Amino acid sequence: QVQLRESGGGSVQAGGSLRLSCAASGRTFSRYAVGWFRQAPGKEREFVAAVNWSGGYTIYADSVKGRSTISRDNAKNTVYLQMSSLRPEDTAVFYCATGGETSSYESDYKSWGPGTQITVSS
Repeated sequence: QVQLRESGGGSVQAGGSLRLSCAASGRTFSRYAVGWFRQAPGKEREFVAAVNWSGGYTIYADSVKGRSTISRDNAKNTVYLQMSSLRPEDTAVFYCATGGETSSYESDYKSWGPGTQITVSS
């Protein structure tokens, strides 16, 4: 069982940048795809980005494409989400999750972290 913990969230002004980290425990982390999802107040959780086990394949939601980069360092058991040109509509709790597929579907992910808040002010 992989345990995940997100960090790097915070408050930032519109146009700013943040780098989120997803740190994992467990030796099998490098076998899994990792996805980032977010949930804004009053909205359903939505897909943001995902990376395959090696880091060689990535997918992004249209809403963050061109503004975000997902990457991983398996030696450090960590996945990163670099976000720039942040907008107030990016305000949400961001979650990372591991799964067997590099997918945009929540149902493909089995282990989830508790989340980290990003607040973007205008």
